[in-house]
Amino acid sequence: MAKADFGYEQVPEDEKAGRVGQVFDSVARRYDLMNDLMSLGLHRAWKRFAISIARVRPGERVLDVATGSGDLARSLGERGADVWMTDVNYSMLSRGRDRMVDAGRVLPAVQCDAERLPFPERTFDCVTIAFGLRNMTHKERALAEMKRVLRLGGRLLVLEFSRVWQPLAKAYDVYSFRVLPWLGERVAGDATAYRYLAESIRMHPDQETLASMMRGAGLEQVEYFNLSAGVVALHRGWKLE
Repeated sequence: MAKADFGYEQVPEDEKAGRVGQVFDSVARRYDLMNDLMSLGLHRAWKRFAISIARVRPGERVLDVATGSGDLARSLGERGADVWMTDVNYSMLSRGRDRMVDAGRVLPAVQCDAERLPFPERTFDCVTIAFGLRNMTHKERALAEMKRVLRLGGRLLVLEFSRVWQPLAKAYDVYSFRVLPWLGERVAGDATAYRYLAESIRMHPDQETLASMMRGAGLEQVEYFNLSAGVVALHRGWKLE
């Protein structure tokens, strides 16, 4: 039976999605607070940069994959885009939808698997995904699906943890494997979920590998921007044919 990475653990492919789902069911209630704590608020700057690079214009149709609590979707909607929120996890999608309603916005919210998007070809001008790709079982399949639903001239933006600048690697490991689980236990009541987070980052493709995967999915003019010394990278690619 084929295996997939679940952090450092190898699990049957057909079990990974369920295991990831359990992680996000556990942390959904404290997800936004933990984002602020574990990134020292930097996740807000990373997302603002992604929005600026997306260059969304009023009236454009945007798909936000793995929308989570909806930070990107909300910002894109504020710029006049027609935004669709999707997430495979009901707990996270519900949180994102409720936050939109609290902010006075009602956006379409669809629970679906990014590896099998329920949209026709060439539906969206832009597809975004922030901190979701590393949790997917078949990343190449998800990238191909996101490219499929883009219109010609559309762009895909992937914001994800990546490979940190080497001189900072040891300090980053200490923070990731000691501080994050400690925070997870005390704030979210789940150290294991945040240990998985640290491990999943290490198993995720580095900047160049992800760029190559995006080209393999048929995207062109692929480029990436390192943020916070490579802790996070924003990749952008275009559908030109």
